[in-house]
Amino acid sequence: MDLGRYLSMIGNTFGLSQDEVRLRLKEHGPNEIKGTRKTHPLQIFLRQTKKNLILYLLLFASLISFVVGETVTAVTIVLVAAMVVTVSFIQEYRAEKAIQALKQMVVPISTAIRGGKETEVLSSQLVPGDIVTLRSGEKIPADCLLIEENNLRVDESVLTGESREISKKAARSEHSYGEENMIFMGTFVIAGRCRAKIVHTGMNTRFGAIASMISETEKSLPLQQKLNKIARFMVIVAVVASFSTGLLMLTRAEVLSYQSLTNILILTLALAVSAFPEGLPAVLITTLAVGARRMAKKNAIVNRMSIIETLGETTVICTDKTGTLTSGEMTVKKIYLNGKMVQVSGSGYEAAGEFSVAERSFDPKKNPGLTLLLKTAVICNDSRIKRTGEDHQYKISGTPTEGALMILAAKAHLFREDLSYLRVEEIPFTSDRKMMSVLSKEKEGNFIYAKGAPEILLAKCHCQQINGKCVTLNEAQKEEILKENAQLNHQSYRTLALAYKKVERLDKDYSEDGLIWAGLVGMEDPPREEVAQALQLCQSAGISVKMVTGDHQETALAIASQIGLSGKAVEGTDLDQLTDEELAKVVNQITIFSRVRPEHKLRIVKALQAIGEIVTMTGDGVNDAPALKEAHIGVAMGKNGTDVSRSVADLTLKDDNFATIVEAIKEGRSIFNNIRKFVSYQLACNWAEILILFIGVLLSPFLGWQAPLLLALQILFMNLVTDDLPAITLGLNRTSKDVMRIKPRRKAEIFNRPLFYMTIGVGVLMAFLTLTSFYISFNILGQGLEVARTTALVTLILLEIAGAFSYRSFRQKVLTRSPFANIYLVYASVISVIATLVIVYSPLSHVFETTSLDSFSWFIASLAAIILVIILDLVKNLDISRSVTQTTS
Repeated sequence: MDLGRYLSMIGNTFGLSQDEVRLRLKEHGPNEIKGTRKTHPLQIFLRQTKKNLILYLLLFASLISFVVGETVTAVTIVLVAAMVVTVSFIQEYRAEKAIQALKQMVVPISTAIRGGKETEVLSSQLVPGDIVTLRSGEKIPADCLLIEENNLRVDESVLTGESREISKKAARSEHSYGEENMIFMGTFVIAGRCRAKIVHTGMNTRFGAIASMISETEKSLPLQQKLNKIARFMVIVAVVASFSTGLLMLTRAEVLSYQSLTNILILTLALAVSAFPEGLPAVLITTLAVGARRMAKKNAIVNRMSIIETLGETTVICTDKTGTLTSGEMTVKKIYLNGKMVQVSGSGYEAAGEFSVAERSFDPKKNPGLTLLLKTAVICNDSRIKRTGEDHQYKISGTPTEGALMILAAKAHLFREDLSYLRVEEIPFTSDRKMMSVLSKEKEGNFIYAKGAPEILLAKCHCQQINGKCVTLNEAQKEEILKENAQLNHQSYRTLALAYKKVERLDKDYSEDGLIWAGLVGMEDPPREEVAQALQLCQSAGISVKMVTGDHQETALAIASQIGLSGKAVEGTDLDQLTDEELAKVVNQITIFSRVRPEHKLRIVKALQAIGEIVTMTGDGVNDAPALKEAHIGVAMGKNGTDVSRSVADLTLKDDNFATIVEAIKEGRSIFNNIRKFVSYQLACNWAEILILFIGVLLSPFLGWQAPLLLALQILFMNLVTDDLPAITLGLNRTSKDVMRIKPRRKAEIFNRPLFYMTIGVGVLMAFLTLTSFYISFNILGQGLEVARTTALVTLILLEIAGAFSYRSFRQKVLTRSPFANIYLVYASVISVIATLVIVYSPLSHVFETTSLDSFSWFIASLAAIILVIILDLVKNLDISRSVTQTTS
């Protein structure tokens, strides 16, 4: 595509000019998203029909009904089949659209030398040998060899995990160069400019080498395995129960006719449908979708809904340091000024914080020495800050170090726009000089402002500013400043000194000697303020947290001590000495992994998985992507993360907040509890229907009953209306308050033994009460078969509604809890009752073969529902209810 047309197309879509589009694409850098083709709705529909066994059974039953002349029954079954497919299709289509919206691709552009001129081309068209020009703020499109550069500094944190700028130099020749002469795809220029020759592109780059590690294996999803196990079990139950019932009816039939054989076959198929919870996929998708929406409101975007439940099983969180535990943004935390240490609160690029000494806050504008230091920090600075639109939040353009100084001044409400000066000259920072200075013309006179390494700048100072006066700086005072500097360095602070002096002339060859010491600042990539509390919550939830970082061990330990993370620390070189088996034996004893490479992160995750841990891996850089893919749950950062990490992750954090992960785990635990509830509820209802039909056939010769007690259409009606609707609402139960005070489940099955017994017991109880209502109506009251059958149908429907209210909680009783604790269940129950009234009292009664009931029949049905609630409330006092789940409200 022509580049101009491409820019116009993107601009028209987003309401931007071509220049704005060009700038944004250059800043975005290389396309890191692994391509995913959009699924057409027809493909989803075909996928649904192919894998839906229930659909085939229903259509087969409809065909048989049509052949034998039961046209109404045939049409009704077809409508039921259409409902099953439609509900599944709508849910999956919505999920597909939501996921595709997270994976939109953007093709960036680069500036290359073509025909001796700088030309903008699509980055995908670059080839080895091309010469590209790169400037501050642009991402690097390929692995390149530097031909020429001007004060070039790059940020390689997406590859290394270290949040520090790196100086680069031009290579002497194409045959003699090292790491410092190379720039790599996916990193970006933070200062200076360069011209470079492309050496490697695409998967041949260092970036691509990491990306290639991602697609080796597909992760296995525990939820999928658990549901498959239940499905296999229910298929066996459905087949055995339906054909046993059908065979029993055949042996009990006095006369075998074509019509009776057809009715038995249709009932057998209907029973097979009832035994298998055909609404389970729709209920599951709805529950996961609602969970995904809840998590999105808390800034956690789900890429694959099926992992939500797995989140709740997390036993270990492996987290990167930079940008995850820390803000990923340099922040000035301390200022050593006039013999006092000033503390500065706040973190990141938010211009909100207080200045204090000995825990007593003060107004920085009333401190002349601090005001002068801040003025020096703003004028001797090449970075810019710009509001993001959020309160006190800024975006920096320039180096993180200089950006931190601008944010420091903004906390004191001092901005570049507030100062009236003219920069006349500048001597830039170099790795040899380790300092920078500017010559400035102001109303008060001409000044030189400087910043740099403390030991370098201190040697050029002869006095310091104290209370507005220049006081001689003796050797003892210099030693004291250097001592404080060493102490800050030991605490993993990056230190920077500031100084100034007044000069008479605007001489471009000015001298940097004879400066006046302004002060010393200590900055760090600080831990997020909410991380410490999130870690405490993880501890109470039985989840261990491990820091896995490419940074130095001293820095990692310093951050760990600030957030309350303690334990054994090792470096990547130590891991190289261990085999995979040896690592698996000791990995749980280690809390901090430093100086690790991508392959180390992968080994750590695999070692934890080998000893049965459920691993959630968080990260934001390309170096995290392989481990994100391998982990049970991969969590990427939405603000500062790369497209590679987001494309392979299961969860993306919009706010890059570690605490959001804990909220996501909390939601995952709640969803697992809800899945248990509606699965157990649906299977109990299906088990009751099986028992009613089977026992009804067994007892029919002795009690004079006519089998079957419930007809095929009645069974299908209950499955779709009174089973599925309440089951869906059970997936919407609110989160328990104590859900994060319980130890992880460690691959707990959806169906544990106590829950299995409970499900069987509830099914038996429902069947017994329904059969009793049929017996009372038919045998005691002497009512006709149609009335007794309708009474049994209504009884079972009310029992299922009552059971749904009981299944809201495995611990709290129905009779002592508000019925509106789950308002959606109330709505579903009302709909179910109305639907039941329609098929009993409307012309549809002829289709479903029901009849009107008197008040006493409704009393029998209602009494059965009340008895069920009372019995289940009593059971909740027993140990079996406590052992079902410890985390359900």
